[in-house]
Order: sequence, then structure tokens, then C-alpha cells
Amino acid sequence: MRIIAHLDMDAFFASVEERDRPYLKGQPIAVGADPQGGQGRGVISTANYPARAYGIKSATPIRKAWELSEAARKKGLPPVVFISSGFRTYGAVSERLMQVIRCHLETTQKNLFETNPPLLEQVSVDECYFDLSFAGSFERAKNLAEKIKKDILQKEELSSSVGIGPNKLIAKIASDFQKPNGLTVIEPEEVMDFLAPLSVRKIPGVGPKAEEKLARLRVRTIADGRKLSEERLKGILGKWGSELYRKLRGEDDSPVVSEAPPAKSIGEQETLPEDSLSMKVLIPYVERQAKNLISYMAKEGFTAFQRIVLTVRFSDFETVSRSRTLQEPTGSAEILRRNVTQMFFPFLDRQENPRKKKIRLVGVRVEKLS
Repeated sequence: MRIIAHLDMDAFFASVEERDRPYLKGQPIAVGADPQGGQGRGVISTANYPARAYGIKSATPIRKAWELSEAARKKGLPPVVFISSGFRTYGAVSERLMQVIRCHLETTQKNLFETNPPLLEQVSVDECYFDLSFAGSFERAKNLAEKIKKDILQKEELSSSVGIGPNKLIAKIASDFQKPNGLTVIEPEEVMDFLAPLSVRKIPGVGPKAEEKLARLRVRTIADGRKLSEERLKGILGKWGSELYRKLRGEDDSPVVSEAPPAKSIGEQETLPEDSLSMKVLIPYVERQAKNLISYMAKEGFTAFQRIVLTVRFSDFETVSRSRTLQEPTGSAEILRRNVTQMFFPFLDRQENPRKKKIRLVGVRVEKLS
């Protein structure tokens, strides 16, 4: 019997900010780009629940978020506190969270004389899957999840939501079912009834375009979607239609893949005030980021890097990354600056930018740190 859990931190970035700045307690908070008085560019990374009540959520354009905040302020409600992302801080908190989960899994397995290493798959900075099949029952799996949630709350002062089901699909949908601070357990015989009334958007992979295509056929809930044959879904959505056919029935055999912790990396990215293709405008951004990364490395206790990653986002939001691995590790700011600018120049001409699109965002990251 498979028992899979999915843990998702509640409004992670915003919750970390609220924890670290007690004076923000209870205030609507949005983490992301600088709104610049309504003239900013970029999007919201995370909004806490008071901000979500205003209609602000992840991926909301910063200008729209500002407008919603101002509308709330004019009604006498507290305006949103906008905070720029601090990804290095969030990464450190994330590492501690995963360690809490891993310790609970290892201790419980040891008590049950389970010799296999725990299966923990981190899929983002604030969410992971872990295999609880060794618990032997959904009730015992629930008890372990409660202990993990309680330990995270005590050690990090952050709440989390957990979904438990017979596979990763159900666990992920369940973790979002009772947010915040939720714990939802769906046993195999409950899967079909649990999914039936939910929107088809709850199925991972169903985005706005797929939702629109299905809505034309009056398919809005998962129960509606089950009325369509596999062939019909393939005709609408191509090969993915077959996968959706199974997901609508709660079927998912993908394993929890426990991998080595991701390589340490430090990066920075900036959205430009205006899209540009001017070398005089863009190169200073790249050079400044390269300089900043050397400083960040020192603060984190690293002295060298070996891999450089450059990210460019064009005005149409197409995003491209290029990487370069050096022959030997180095801590030289000049070597980083020189390599990054060499990697960037092709984006100013037809080699990497054949349609001469303007650039919206640039980012630099260093990896293989030591």
C-alpha cells in the first residue's frame, strides 16, 4: 500500500518576513518586485492571506497588486506592505525545514526496523513529497505528519499544510484543500468522491488554456471531465489528454524520487525599469550583479565558484539561460565579470536574439561553490 505525503509551507516567503519582523504581524504582505508607487515592473512571488483577501496572489503583476492595495486603502483597510525577495534567507530556512522532515522520517523508520533510507523529494524551496508507506496505515501516517507540522511550527515559527494520499497527485491536491495549517488525508476508497466536485484547474498541468478548451465543452469540474472518453481528451489536448484521463480518476504511479541535495548556488536577478536592447543600459546590470555575487559568497562563507549561469528574459517573457563551467574553481570578481559579459553579448545580436527582441530581465548565478 502506497502512502504519499505532500508538505507545502503556507505563504512561505511572506510568512518568513512576518516572523522575522514582528511589527508586520497581521498586516497584508506581498513579496516580490518593488511597486515603485504603481510604476514598478515584475510580479508578486508570494502574498500572505490578508493580502490574498485583496485579490493579490503569486504571479500578480506588481502594478496590479499596487492598484489592489490602493483600492483597499481607500476603503479604510491597511495597505499592503511590499517587500523585495530575500532568496538567500528563504533558502537557509528551507534547508532547515527539510532537515526536520528527514529526521522524523529516519527516526520513525528506525523504530519500525525499516532499513531503507527515507524517500524525500524536494520539488521547490517550500514544498516536498515524502513516502510514508512504511507507516503501514493512513492513521499512523497522519500521526507522523502531525508531529512534523508541530515540530516545524515550534522550531521555525512557520505553519505548513500536508496532504496524504495513495499517490503524489492526490497528496498534492489534498495539501491545498484546507490551507492554511491544514492536514487532509484521502484514503484510496475516497479518491473518486474527493476529486469529483473540484475544478479541473486543481489537476496539476491544467492551465488557463486547457481550462478554456474544456470549458467550451462544459467541463468545469473533475466529475464533468470524467464524462469525456480518453480519445476525446486526446483530440482536445493531444498526447497529454491520455494523462489527464488518468489524473481525473486519481491515477498516478510516479515515484517519490529522493535525490542528493541540490548544489549550493547564489544568484541575483533584476527586472529593468524599461525593456531595452542597449548595451550601455544592460551591461552595467550584469556587471553589478557579478560584483554583488562575490560579496554574497563571502557572507555565506564561500571562497570559490566554478559554474556560471546567465538568465535573460525578453519583452515577450521568453526566458533563456546559458551556463559556463570553468576549468578550475575561482573566487575572482574579474573572472566572473569577464565571463558573464562574454556570455551576455550574444543576446545583443542575432546569435542569441535573432528577432532583436528587447530584454526585460537579467540574472546571474554562480554554482559549484566551495
